[in-house]
Amino acid sequence: MGEHCLSDGGAADALAPTRAAAASATRKQPHHTDQHGHDHGHEGHDHGVTADSDPRWLSIALTLIVVFMAAEVVVGVIAQSLALITDAAHMLTDAASIVLALIAIRLSRRPAGGQYTYGYKRAEILSAQANGITLLLLAAWFVYEGIARLIDPPDVEGPLVLITALVGILVNILAAWSISRANRTSLNVEGALQHILNDLYAFIGTAVAGAVVWLAGYPRADAIAALVVAALMIKAGWSLVRESGRIFLEAAPAHLNPDEIGAAIVGADQVAEVHDLHVWVITSGEPSLSAHILVDRGADCHAIRSRVEALLHDEYGVEHTTLQVDHVRGGPVAEDEHCAEAHGPVHRA
Repeated sequence: MGEHCLSDGGAADALAPTRAAAASATRKQPHHTDQHGHDHGHEGHDHGVTADSDPRWLSIALTLIVVFMAAEVVVGVIAQSLALITDAAHMLTDAASIVLALIAIRLSRRPAGGQYTYGYKRAEILSAQANGITLLLLAAWFVYEGIARLIDPPDVEGPLVLITALVGILVNILAAWSISRANRTSLNVEGALQHILNDLYAFIGTAVAGAVVWLAGYPRADAIAALVVAALMIKAGWSLVRESGRIFLEAAPAHLNPDEIGAAIVGADQVAEVHDLHVWVITSGEPSLSAHILVDRGADCHAIRSRVEALLHDEYGVEHTTLQVDHVRGGPVAEDEHCAEAHGPVHRA
């Protein structure tokens, strides 16, 4: 292991162990200016569902969706339209997503503490994954029903399907507009918006199917529209499951490349090696990073730490960092300068 970083660049004194321990690891907070004059704030940066998220727009969208969804189920049963029932099921998952986002807003107001050192920020990721799995299960059932109706189509009331779908288009436009005005950095909220946009396209297809059933007397058009909606549900559900799964597996955000970040850090002046580099996400839009950095003997490790933090903030948008900075034992970095079992690649100058 490299020598611990000393505040005077290597001269040991009575306070060196204390100063080294205090300075070798730091967690950066938004809008914080450290002793070197670097402003670590990131203007306009939000972290998933937060306590200051505006729930009013979410509540408006939720009311629109729930009222129309209930009416759509009734009309779908009367008209024997699988397309309408499929649309209603998709809207049910949209409503669930918004409800869970509202719950997550309440949970986010609880301060971190005790065994929940990050608070309840991952509540939205749990709900997003549940929403995605529900979409996939419902889609599988609608695919089965759609195929059955292609083989043996029931008598579908085309005019009812057409009128209901046209109203659904209007409702989805209003709901999408409402959600677009809320905080969309949340995986739940953004997922709900994408689902509503998918619903909009689905309702357009359902309206076309209703017109075909009514004017052309082709009842299988309803089942075809239902299969199209099921395909949209599979796409949206898989996206939610995949993204939430990446967060649970502590994967780096898709837009951040750990190898590129490691190369950038080790490219800084007087940085000799970087290992144990971890990049992960606590919740939507909140990347975090930790790393062990070895610097040249005699270098000012505190100034280097400050420069690396500024680099991570300015180039990669990472605000939350924990950096352990130590001096190498002397001369070039040897093979044994890193930890006994480095986690991941070792980046050397």
